[in-house]
Amino acid sequence: MEIQFLGTGAGQPSKQRNVSSLALKLLDELNEIWLFDVGEATQHQILRTNIRPRKITKIFISHNHGDHIFGLPGLLSTRSFQGEVGPLTIYGPAGLEQFVTTALRISKTKVSYPIHFVELKDDQKIFENSEFSVYCKKLDHRVASFGFRVVEKSHPGVLLMDKLAPYHLPNGPILGQLKAGKVVELEDGRVLNGKDFLGPEKKGRIVTIIYDTRITPSIAELAQDADVLVHESTFAGPEGKMAKAYYHSTATQAAEIAKKANVKRLFLTHVSARYLGAKAHILEKQAQKVFPNTVLVNDLDVFDIPMRG
Repeated sequence: MEIQFLGTGAGQPSKQRNVSSLALKLLDELNEIWLFDVGEATQHQILRTNIRPRKITKIFISHNHGDHIFGLPGLLSTRSFQGEVGPLTIYGPAGLEQFVTTALRISKTKVSYPIHFVELKDDQKIFENSEFSVYCKKLDHRVASFGFRVVEKSHPGVLLMDKLAPYHLPNGPILGQLKAGKVVELEDGRVLNGKDFLGPEKKGRIVTIIYDTRITPSIAELAQDADVLVHESTFAGPEGKMAKAYYHSTATQAAEIAKKANVKRLFLTHVSARYLGAKAHILEKQAQKVFPNTVLVNDLDVFDIPMRG
């Protein structure tokens, strides 16, 4: 599992930062990539990475402001030229489907794959399969805005081969069944329960993604015990009043949430253009005073999210 930041700026693109988008790479887990927000020129940023648009199977949109959705029509069109591609699901607030379908219709763009839209509502599980669940909660922005919590399900423990040694089992289906926790009857009539030969279960990873919002209790709920919290950091700490007026957050507020929610790592993104170049590091320094394991991310940064010990 990796996370790659495709755009880390707020409001409008700058020479250093494109507008909001990030990719959650689940290639080892699902052979899929999930995008969170698709600001203008996201597909141009993708050209600078090893991401293949046909691997993108889900897109989660936090809210319908342009710096988070203007890249959608172009990306959806480009995906049609990637050979045989599967269906795509887009999760977003009310009105997003109308925006996408209108843009494609007016531009006479035909996509070669089905697009399924899921309208977000407050406090719901929006996706689940055998390996992951995704939850959303409403945030506090000028328009309906949602935060996301991606939860990987627990992994079974490793098969304890030393404990199985007395049974002299060959490599093959029996070991596979025991590793899956199944009950197996051997040729001599002995019965083995796979659960008796597995090590401790490993908890899955948690990734929380918070874009445009004032500080609100739902953020801490989404972020509780997360391995990674991605949080908007539009303003520096002294500008809390401005952040509140514009329905945004400061770097210090993001750090306070990370500390309160027992987060492992905090990534600051959605940086205002007023903090160009080295000025942006004031956000990181302020946050690190509250929560040391904070990183101010830049466009195209990639971070591995390791398995829990």
